[in-house]
Amino acid sequence: MSNFWSWWVIALIVFNLVVTFSLFLWAPRAKVPTQPDGTTGHVWAHGVLREGMHRLPRWWIALSLAMFLAAFAYLALYPGFGNHAGLLRWTSRDQLERDVAANRARLAATLREFGGVPVETLAGDPGARAMGLVLFRDNCAACHGPDGHGNLLLGAPNLADDDWLYGGDGEAILTSILDGRHGVMPAWGAQFGEADIDSLAHYVLSLSGAPHDAAKALAGQALFGVCAACHGADGRGNPALGAPNLTDTIWLYGGDPETIRSSIRDGRGGVMPSWRARLGPERARVLAAYVYSLSRRSRPTVH
Repeated sequence: MSNFWSWWVIALIVFNLVVTFSLFLWAPRAKVPTQPDGTTGHVWAHGVLREGMHRLPRWWIALSLAMFLAAFAYLALYPGFGNHAGLLRWTSRDQLERDVAANRARLAATLREFGGVPVETLAGDPGARAMGLVLFRDNCAACHGPDGHGNLLLGAPNLADDDWLYGGDGEAILTSILDGRHGVMPAWGAQFGEADIDSLAHYVLSLSGAPHDAAKALAGQALFGVCAACHGADGRGNPALGAPNLTDTIWLYGGDPETIRSSIRDGRGGVMPSWRARLGPERARVLAAYVYSLSRRSRPTVH
C-alpha cells in the first residue's frame, strides 16, 4: 500500500473512531428536555402513544465499551491501521502458507498409509474413495463426466459399467492412469468401398443383436477377417490391444449405423493422457481405487 492510501485509511479510521467514541461518551450524559410526566412531548395516535425517556442500560454501555476496546486492540495487534503491520506480525499470506503446509503434511501421511495397498482393497476404504472422488473431479471429470459415465463425442469410456478396454482389475486401471493409453482404430476407407464398409457395419451391428440387414451382415462377415486381428474372430475384443468388445451393447463412440460406418471408414484415435507427472503413484493409486469402485456400484448395460 502506498503512503497516500495508508494515510487515507488511517484518517478514515481515526475520524470514525473519534466520532463514534465521542457519541458514546456523550450519550449517557446528554440532557434531553422532558415533560413533567417524564415523556419527551412526542405523541402519536392522537395522544394515545407518548414517547418516554429512559437512561441507557448499563449492560449496553459496558458492551459498547468492550467493542471499542476490542477495536483498539485489533488495530494494535493486527494489520489494518494503514501500513502498520501489527504487533503480532500476522499476515493472511503467512497463515495460508502454514495451513497449506499442515494440510500437505496430513495428506502425505495419509497417502503413505495407502501406498502399496492393492487397488481392490483400497476401493473398500471410505476415506480413500472420498479422496479419490476429489481427484477424479479435478482431473478426470472433464472427459469422463462428473459421474464417470463417459462422453461419446470424445470417445471417453464409461467408467461406471463393467466393460473395460484394457482390463478392469486394479493394476490395469492404475497403469492406464499413470502411463495413459493411445487407442488406434485404423482407417479402412482406402481399402474398402462404401458398399463393403456398409456391409461391415451391419455385421458389427449383428454381433450385438442390434437391428441390421441380414444380407449385408452376411457379406460383411466375409470381410471381417481384417478386423479379427484386433477384435478377435468372435468380435469380443482384446484388452491387450485396447480393442473393444463388439458383441455387447456398449459403444465408445456410439452404436448407430452411421457412427459405425464412420469408425470403419475414417478410423479412431482415442488418447488417455498420462497422469504420472501430475498425480504421482500414490495419488494415482487412490484415484484408481475410486474408478474401480464406480463399476461396482452400478452396472448399466447401455451408454
